Amino acid sequence: QVQLVESGGGLVQTGGSLRLSCAASVRTFSAYTMGWFRQAPGKEREFVSAINWIDGNTYYADSVKGRFTISRDNAKNTLYLQINSLQPEDTAVYYCAASRFLNAGNRRDDYDYWGQGTQVTVSS
Repeated sequence: QVQLVESGGGLVQTGGSLRLSCAASVRTFSAYTMGWFRQAPGKEREFVSAINWIDGNTYYADSVKGRFTISRDNAKNTLYLQINSLQPEDTAVYYCAASRFLNAGNRRDDYDYWGQGTQVTVSS
């Protein structure tokens, strides 16, 4: 069983930055591909970014490329998402997810475990 706990969300102004964290309670964190998804009010949960476990390759949704950076610290069992140049349309609950599938990408079904989410609100 993998437990994921997100933190770092909050209320920021347009153009601001946040760093989200996701702490994983699992001994083999380094063996999971990790992802970030987000869900805005009234919308489907959508893929944001992922980082695999074998070589650290990263993947981003087109809407966040150049502004968001995913990273992981396997020694700390923690996943990060650095978010810069925040826009009101980035307002959402951000979820981290873990997958035992190396090539897990933008499909929710590829992920086995989910956190409870952290709210990011961007004011205009």
